[in-house]
Amino acid sequence: EDTPTSPVNPYGHSKLMIEHLIGEQARATGLGAICLRYFNACGASGELGEHHDPETHLIPRLCEHLLGRLEGFAVYGTDHPTPDGTAVRDYVHVLDLARAHASALHATVASSAIPINLGTGHGVSVREILSVTGSVTGHLVEPADSPRRPGDPARLVASNERAKERLDWSPEHSEPEEILRSAWEWHAAHPGGYAANAV
Repeated sequence: EDTPTSPVNPYGHSKLMIEHLIGEQARATGLGAICLRYFNACGASGELGEHHDPETHLIPRLCEHLLGRLEGFAVYGTDHPTPDGTAVRDYVHVLDLARAHASALHATVASSAIPINLGTGHGVSVREILSVTGSVTGHLVEPADSPRRPGDPARLVASNERAKERLDWSPEHSEPEEILRSAWEWHAAHPGGYAANAV
């Protein structure tokens, strides 16, 4: 949280702008706020899963491909300065994020907006996610190497020391296998995502 902020894409800029606005409101009105900085939110819980249109996130794209709903599977960037050349991210299960929200409700301090990272502190590369796919889903993926997407940093990993200290929080469900298993089960049970299952 104390690392100088320098967003590399419009999405990152928009999140930082909101943090600044919340901070200004806190100082002006006495508001107590906590800005939870998600890293890569993923996984599923019961009837709640991840579905976007278009879908750009690694794990739901992977599930959709393995279920035959997405033709081809591209790995965007294999020449990053990382151990295996693919992008490294900090994947956090939505169940862990939900617990952090509940804890944050009781941890605000008046007239301040406190940023708190929600991550595991451990990076996982795209190829490492793909390496557990077979054991979790029973299917193997044959990815196609594709160029990097503009604005994709090579590595995004969070320290979670402040979350441990202020929220008494640490991830419990964020191992890659558990994340992938929960997402796989949700996508298998919800063909077409939410819209196709609406009553």
